Amino acid sequence: MKHTIAGTTMPVLQIGLDPGEVIIAEPGEFSWMSDNMQLNTTTQTGGARGFFGAIGRALSGGGLFMTEYSPQGGPGLIAFAAKVPGTIQQVDVPAGHSYMIHKHGFLCATQGVNLSIGFQRQLGAGIFGGNGFVMQKLAGPCTAFVELGGEAVVYDLRPGESIQVHPGHIGMFQDSVNFDIVFMRGIKNALFGADGLFIARLTGPGKVWLQSMTVPNLAHALSPYLGGEQAVATAPQIGGAAIAGGILGDIFGQR
Repeated sequence: MKHTIAGTTMPVLQIGLDPGEVIIAEPGEFSWMSDNMQLNTTTQTGGARGFFGAIGRALSGGGLFMTEYSPQGGPGLIAFAAKVPGTIQQVDVPAGHSYMIHKHGFLCATQGVNLSIGFQRQLGAGIFGGNGFVMQKLAGPCTAFVELGGEAVVYDLRPGESIQVHPGHIGMFQDSVNFDIVFMRGIKNALFGADGLFIARLTGPGKVWLQSMTVPNLAHALSPYLGGEQAVATAPQIGGAAIAGGILGDIFGQR
């Protein structure tokens, strides 16, 4: 397998495959491909063992089905374009290791990839629109490609070193990094500081990839141009009362 990543703001991943080589992605994710590329859409790939394994992958943000792409009769080409402005990161995952990636970060991978739920927690409708915070576990052995929004900033944390991050800006981190969700310090900061009630704390050792742009923030930036009542609100623009109301709504089951 040979690949190139072309472009800057909206990069494109182009992968050259020889017969017998396979790339796995969610259905409909490819942008273009050579005429000899054969598709096989199935639930039994991407690490899924049985139907419930596929369900678990779907709950983590992946698809219930996955598509295998393989050239027939000679070398082939397949390309995947970024869905939002950002970067495409190559991740080599050895056996016995894994990465946590954001819910919509998986682009494609070679055979051996295993996608599952890595972390899931409800953080209130006022912060994530009722969807909670979900991360995928990307395990191998495989070579995978992950899409991050905006610019990617990488920190190599020393043992015991921590960094606090708004959850939406977490793109990916190694399995050696400890991850936890903590309350924002100070009740006034949490309710009226416009940064939300919760914050993520990542503790080393290990590498952390942060993304400068989140899809909700992009939607908010575009909302003034999409028409009045269709505007999308994101956490930084929601007042303390709305956040508290979202949390209470989750607690008492009122959506």
